[in-house]
Amino acid sequence: MTATEGNGGNEGGGGNRAVGGRHTWDDGLIARRVHRRAAGRAAGRPARAMDQGAAEEAAPDIPGATAGFFPAEDSGQRSFGGPPYAVYQAGVRSFATGTLRPRLEALRQLVGLSRSRLEGRTLAGAARVLDEADARGRHPYGHTVVAVAGATGSGKSTLFNALAGAPLSETGIRRPTTATPLACAWTDHADGLLDRLGIPAVDRRNPGYPYDPALRGLVLLDLPDHDSAAPGHRERVDRLLGLVDAVVWVVDPEKYADAVLHERYLRPLAGYAEVTFVVLNQVDRLPGEAADQVLDDLRRLLDEDGLALGEHGEPGAAVLALSALTGEGVRDLREMLARLTAECGAAERRLSADVDGTMTRLRPQYVADSGPVGLTERARAEFEDRLAEAAGAGAAGKAAERAWLRDAEWACGTPWGRLRGRKGRVSGGSRGGSRGGSQGSRAMGDGEWMEIPGARARTLAVEAVTARPAVEEAVRTLGDEATVGLPGPWAQAVREAAGWGGRGLAEAVDEAVAAETAHRRPVRPVWWSMVAAAQVTVLLAQVLGALWLLGAMAGAFDGAEWWMPALLVLGGAAVGPMLAWGSRAAARGPARRHARSVEGRLREAAAECGRRRVLEPVETELARYGEVRAQYVVAAGGA
Repeated sequence: MTATEGNGGNEGGGGNRAVGGRHTWDDGLIARRVHRRAAGRAAGRPARAMDQGAAEEAAPDIPGATAGFFPAEDSGQRSFGGPPYAVYQAGVRSFATGTLRPRLEALRQLVGLSRSRLEGRTLAGAARVLDEADARGRHPYGHTVVAVAGATGSGKSTLFNALAGAPLSETGIRRPTTATPLACAWTDHADGLLDRLGIPAVDRRNPGYPYDPALRGLVLLDLPDHDSAAPGHRERVDRLLGLVDAVVWVVDPEKYADAVLHERYLRPLAGYAEVTFVVLNQVDRLPGEAADQVLDDLRRLLDEDGLALGEHGEPGAAVLALSALTGEGVRDLREMLARLTAECGAAERRLSADVDGTMTRLRPQYVADSGPVGLTERARAEFEDRLAEAAGAGAAGKAAERAWLRDAEWACGTPWGRLRGRKGRVSGGSRGGSRGGSQGSRAMGDGEWMEIPGARARTLAVEAVTARPAVEEAVRTLGDEATVGLPGPWAQAVREAAGWGGRGLAEAVDEAVAAETAHRRPVRPVWWSMVAAAQVTVLLAQVLGALWLLGAMAGAFDGAEWWMPALLVLGGAAVGPMLAWGSRAAARGPARRHARSVEGRLREAAAECGRRRVLEPVETELARYGEVRAQYVVAAGGA
């Protein structure tokens, strides 16, 4: 199965879909749901007596699963001691501990989510691991493939024959002796697995009779020399080392410190310690305590290679000394291989080590060590404040406050003052060519204007007032703060999302502000009308007093006192300005509230535009990284 098939067969890449009112990323990943039937349980069949059909239902969804891998006479349950490995039965194929499957699924999700963000060559290794897991999953994990590898003259073919209990592999002094891989299988159901390894039928053998039943399920390979001068031998060895479940490295007392072995194989494969055996062969050639000294030096070299040694009960590589020629120590190695085969966990450990190596190589692409990542509330608030400032929300609020005070003065002032104000506005408009007719205008700089309410118009119309450089600076600052702590590819994705959203943001803010203020008319306070009516009453009293005074002075009213109409005229002249002054003082509070309302509406309009065009795409990218990071943690085993 290819990586494309394993990911649902659709590499549509990078778009998003609306699902249930939310946006979800569609990277060609198809959510896989395994629907397991419960017919066996419904029929009341106990788990310990599960038949073949129930076993196939309980088997994991691994492509190519077929009937059992144990011989017919051993088709019942078989459990092994040690760690909590699964119970194997005919038709059941599963991971030994159940920890690898979620890691592989997380890695598959990780590759799918990252396909549009990382280069294909960066994800190539992960795709190969998934392909290998799919290919290995088509064959029973109860079969354990162990390769016997070594340098020329190390005696690996002799050891292969000693383990098989028969002279299956040719040995001799001619070098190289082993030209093609040879297989010996302690099972009758390994043909598919050997076909995957590329072992032809002519190179497949059966162990010597009677064979050890403890090795049932073992598939042993004798590989060509890894340092062979013959063309193609090294390529065959490297290919099979990437496919087998475990490796027995055979070294001899003369070349156990060979730099090619350590630098080309043992050091790069240090992560596979749990499925690695290192045997010092030909110890029969060493006198006295020389074998122990060479073995200690070999352990030292392996420790320098970074290969963990399985000592004192800790997991790691097994290191032992033996002589394939005399049989010394061969029994110990056979028992180790028997335990490894019985546990049915070598394939899982090998694939887990593959995933570990892949996660280590991918770590710089997903993990940064600079602390928490993402947008803080402070960064969001500062971005919205910068947009509001660029849109002139504060200036608009101050202009609205001044306009409110002028309208209050106009409505509550004396009729004579209103007449003078009208005359001044008309003359000022004819001289200055006012853009707003009866409305006043305020220059905002660089040829941009903001219209403010006048006496007749009660709306605030804004035209091209957003400062483009300030908007661009706000977007850049937000992008920089959002990418703090992000690995390179994801930081670039966040910057691109912010950049795309910032294109045309200034114009969009202008439109949003204009739409917000186009049809809003401030509510005229009732007390303005009451004061205006009082001013008219005062004016009428003044006119009446003036007429009365003129009549009294002309003798039209016999016996009338002149001081009464004079008092009426003087009282009206004093009360009118006092009402106007009091109204101006009373209008300051409502004017400030109106200014805050106008500024708040414009700030919200600008902020909403910024959230929709910039913040939401940036947060979507950050959420995408958060999901990818979570999948990485699962794939890395929680590390």
